[in-house]
Amino acid sequence: MPQSANQPTGEPLTDADYARLAAFRHALRSFLNFSEVAASRIGLTGQQYQALLVVRATPPSSKCAVSELARQLLIKHHSAVGLVDRLVEQEFLVRKPWCDDARKVELQLTAKGTRAIGRLADMHRHELAHAGPQLHALLTQFTHPADAPSAP
Repeated sequence: MPQSANQPTGEPLTDADYARLAAFRHALRSFLNFSEVAASRIGLTGQQYQALLVVRATPPSSKCAVSELARQLLIKHHSAVGLVDRLVEQEFLVRKPWCDDARKVELQLTAKGTRAIGRLADMHRHELAHAGPQLHALLTQFTHPADAPSAP
């Protein structure tokens, strides 16, 4: 039976494997720290930025509901409701009635939310241009171990 991507291979890890894992985790944490700081500078938490990003990334032909936001953020529905409440209170989002289901609401960005997500997304794109090559190189070391150098 073939191994799934989430199952260990059974092969022992080398010192270089541990070093690469640590370097990759550090690079990810560095990017996430950048993201938290950037969001806080405009009055948002990292999770609020992620929520606005989910709403903005929803295709125009679709609608973003609280349930979809919860699914995308990997949080419980009631946590998403609280997150949306705070974003509505801060005037980054509005709730609109769902046209064919009175139990649901569509989440839409306000003008303030659109400005905030545009500014933050641009900052993240710039940071990824800087951090992306390092992340890519580290990830490649895991997906193509034969090509990887013995140390990070």
